[in-house]
Amino acid sequence: MEQARSTSRTDRIRQLNDAHRANIPASTVFITSGIASLTPEAQHAIIHAVRTFDAFTLDNDPWKEHDFGSFKFDGMTIYWKFDYYDLDGMHGAEDSSNPTVTRRVLTILLADEY
Repeated sequence: MEQARSTSRTDRIRQLNDAHRANIPASTVFITSGIASLTPEAQHAIIHAVRTFDAFTLDNDPWKEHDFGSFKFDGMTIYWKFDYYDLDGMHGAEDSSNPTVTRRVLTILLADEY
């Protein structure tokens, strides 16, 4: 029973993360100074790549939550990752599978900024 509940929770987190990435709300995405220093065209292409990222493997997604990704863009390695906060953004979320109590924040950065 515990395994089924865990899988269901993981499935829900993955679905929420995929939906959030596909329709990135401006209020919950941060780009680092490295990404901001790129041309608007490059930024647009990177955001598009984050939105459509689907190269998940056991190596880059061991928990199957689709909460991190990396890809190459114009010779640079780009990372994106989710962090989960309570609704006021002051503390970590207690249950990242519950969107009524969780604020997802997506950060897009150059790998060398990590």
